[in-house]
Amino acid sequence: MKQARSLARLNGRILNAYSQRTTTALRAALPLRLALPHLEPVLALNVDKEVEKDTLVILRARAPATAATPDWNEVELQLLQATKEIDRRFLARVGRFPVEIVVRYEEIAPIRARRMKLLYDAAAKILAARDAERRLRGAMHATFSRDDFAQLLYELFRLYAEETRSLSRSVRLPVPLVPLRELIAQELLNVMIRVARPLAAEIAAAAFRSAASGPLSAPDTKR
Repeated sequence: MKQARSLARLNGRILNAYSQRTTTALRAALPLRLALPHLEPVLALNVDKEVEKDTLVILRARAPATAATPDWNEVELQLLQATKEIDRRFLARVGRFPVEIVVRYEEIAPIRARRMKLLYDAAAKILAARDAERRLRGAMHATFSRDDFAQLLYELFRLYAEETRSLSRSVRLPVPLVPLRELIAQELLNVMIRVARPLAAEIAAAAFRSAASGPLSAPDTKR
């Protein structure tokens, strides 16, 4: 369990770096700069939601070596149900702001399921490779090449961005911005995708430095 929680904490730092880097990029983009006061509180709370959801997935991916391989369809249903409770808490927190959101599960569920499966499989491989002689960085090196790890992060970021786009389409906006709702949602996705590739490469480069370089950490977010 300790190893899984370490991996979950690293994942949380990575998601927060992505969220902060995205927010910095959004402040320079129109029409998003106009909508950002309404989107930014949602984006800040959304990353907390995603960290909590991903932690569930990573902890579930931890399995004793003697355990039978679980049926993913069953695991997926259980995780999707658990994430709905996380969504309810997220919506309750968002309700403190002058913002309304509807979670469109018909859009979100397939995206969320793909992201959970990708994260679950990656976490299971890393945790299986970690032992008394191999710390988290070593387990990652044993499981992925640097390029493969960067691609994994990019795909996770991309799916995160697609789910965030769906949420952004439900944010209540001032009347003058309502006709721009779809444009704003699409531009949000575009910005998040542009941020994703270089950030994934930075994190992979940090993760695959020599173990002598120190513990894993998220990159500078102010770029």
